Amino acid sequence: MEALSLQAWATLAVVGAMLAALVRDVARPDLILVGAVGALVAMGILTPQEAFAGFSNGAVIAVASLFVLAAGVQNTGALNFADRFLFPKQGRPGAVALRMGPVLAVLSAFLNNTPLVAMMMPRVRAWGERAGVPPSKLMIPLSYATIVGGVTTLVGTSTNLVVAGLMQGAGAGTLGMFTQTTVAVPAALAALLVIAFVSVRLLPGGGGRSVTAAEGLRRALFEVRVPEGSPLVGRTIEEAKLRALETAFLVHVRRGDEILEATPETTLRARDVLTFQGSARALDALLARPDLVPAVEPVAEPALDTLPLYEAVVADSSSLVGRTLREAEFREHYGGVVLAIQRADDTLQGPLGRTPLRPGDLLLVEARNGFDRTWNARRDEFYLVAARREEQPKAQPGKAPLALGILLGAVALAAVGVAPIETTAFVGAVAMIAFRVLRARHARRALDIPTLVVIAMALGIGRAIETTGLAAALAHVVVDGLGAFGPFGIVVAVYLATMVLTELITNNAAAALMIAIGIEAAAQVGVEPVVFGVTVAVAASASFLTPIGYQTNLMVMSAGGYKFSDYLRAGLPVSLTYGSVALGMIYFLWF
Repeated sequence: MEALSLQAWATLAVVGAMLAALVRDVARPDLILVGAVGALVAMGILTPQEAFAGFSNGAVIAVASLFVLAAGVQNTGALNFADRFLFPKQGRPGAVALRMGPVLAVLSAFLNNTPLVAMMMPRVRAWGERAGVPPSKLMIPLSYATIVGGVTTLVGTSTNLVVAGLMQGAGAGTLGMFTQTTVAVPAALAALLVIAFVSVRLLPGGGGRSVTAAEGLRRALFEVRVPEGSPLVGRTIEEAKLRALETAFLVHVRRGDEILEATPETTLRARDVLTFQGSARALDALLARPDLVPAVEPVAEPALDTLPLYEAVVADSSSLVGRTLREAEFREHYGGVVLAIQRADDTLQGPLGRTPLRPGDLLLVEARNGFDRTWNARRDEFYLVAARREEQPKAQPGKAPLALGILLGAVALAAVGVAPIETTAFVGAVAMIAFRVLRARHARRALDIPTLVVIAMALGIGRAIETTGLAAALAHVVVDGLGAFGPFGIVVAVYLATMVLTELITNNAAAALMIAIGIEAAAQVGVEPVVFGVTVAVAASASFLTPIGYQTNLMVMSAGGYKFSDYLRAGLPVSLTYGSVALGMIYFLWF
C-alpha cells in the first residue's frame, strides 16, 4: 500500500470509529454519521460546504420526493387491489409466500420499502389469523421480498440512489433507471423461490398451528379498566362475556391492592382492572368497546380524540431491563402509557405494572405524536419505536388513479431521459400536494428525516475517503492481494465486503464506503466503473442475515416474534442464492 497522508490516516481512524459505533449500536445511525462528518470538518479534511453538500445532492432530493409520492399512493388506497392477488382464502405459508413475493417485489421496485412494509404488515397479520397461519411464517418473507424487489430499479431503494450520486460526484458515470435490472431481476426471482420453498420451512411457528389459540394465548399481557358508570358494573364476568375471548383469556381481576380470581361468577365493580393474556390484537377490540377503557389514564393531547399507539422493543442496554413499569415510572420518564407487554418465548403473569421487563419485550405504548422520533434517537433504550396507530390523513380513494398516474409519470419520465429522477420525483411530490392527494402536513410527516441525514452524511464521508487518497490506497491493497484471481475476483471481493458491512451497519453507509473503493479498483484493473457501481448497489441491499442491516428486517422482528438466530437460519440460503446469481449475471454481462 502506498504511503498514506496524514489526512488519509485521520480519515481511516474516523471511519474505523464510525464502524465500531455502528456495530455496537451506541446511538442512532444518523447521529453517528453526523458525528463522523463533524470530526472530519474539525480536522480540516472536509470544509463545511463539502460536509453538507450532500443535502443538495440528487440522491437526497429524490429519496425525499419518493417518500411523499409513496405516502400519496398509500393515502388513496391505490394499492388495495393487490390484496386479492396476495392473499387467497386459504393456503399454506409457502404457497402464500410464493404468491406474495413477486407482487411485493414489483411494488417495491417503484415504492420505498419502509412504507410498503408498514402498509402490508397488518394485512399479512390479519390474513394469518383468518387462515390459522402464525405471523412468524410470513413476516420475514415480507421483508425479504421488498428488499430484493427494491434493488431492481434506481428508485426502489435509497441505496441505489446513494451509489448513483457518489458515482456522478466522482466523475465515474452514474446508474440509470434500469442499469442494475438485468442483474437484480434474475437474482430476485431465484431468491423468491428460495424464500417460498426453503426459508418459510426454517422459520418458527409450525405448519398448521392456530395463531388464535396455541400461540395467541401466550404472547401478550395487557389490562383494561371498568370505568365509573359502565354497563358492566354489577354484572358477572360470564354475563359480560369477558372470561374467554377468541384470542385472549382473562387471568385475574385487580381491585385496589387485592387480586381476585377471574371466575365466571365474579361480579365486576367500577375501577376494576382486568388482566388478560393473549394476542395484543385483542386489546384493540376491547378498547373499541364503550364499556371499557385503558387501565391507566392516557397522556392528554389537545385536539386529538385518540392518541397514537407505538410499538417499542426494549433494548439490551435499556434501563427498563429487570425493572417493572411501576419501578421505572414509565409514564413520567418516557411520556407514554404502556397498554400491553408482548414476549415472544414466555407466558407473562401478574399485573402489568409489576412485570419485570426483559430485552426484546415489545411494549404497546399510547403516547403523544412524536414519541417515535424522540425515542428512536436513543437506541440505548429501545431497538425500534414504530407507529402502530397514527393520526391518519383522510383517505381519498377517488384520487387513486391520479396518485398512481403521478407516480408512474415521474418514474417513466426519468426512465426515458426527459429529466433526472430527482427532478421528476420532486415535481411529482409537488403535484401530490397541489392536487390535494396529500395535505402538506402529511407530506412533511412522510419524510424520513433520519434516512435523509444518513444519505447526506454518507455522501460527505465518501467524498473524504476519495479526496484524501484513502480509497485509492485501499483499492490498491485489494487489487494487489487478489490480482491473481483477475478482475472478476476483485468484483467478488467487493461484493462480499459490501454484503458483510451492510449486515453490520446501515446499507447506505456500507454503499458510501465501498463505492469509492470500487471506483478506484475499476480504474486500476481497467474495468468500467458501472460494474462496481452495480456490484455495490446490489450487495449493499443484500441484507438477509441480521435484523439490523435493513430497516424492514427490524420492522418485522417484533411482529413475527423473531430472535436474531431466525434471520441467520432463514436468510443464509437466500443470501447465498441471491449473491451467486447476481455475481453470475455480472460475469455474464461484463466479463
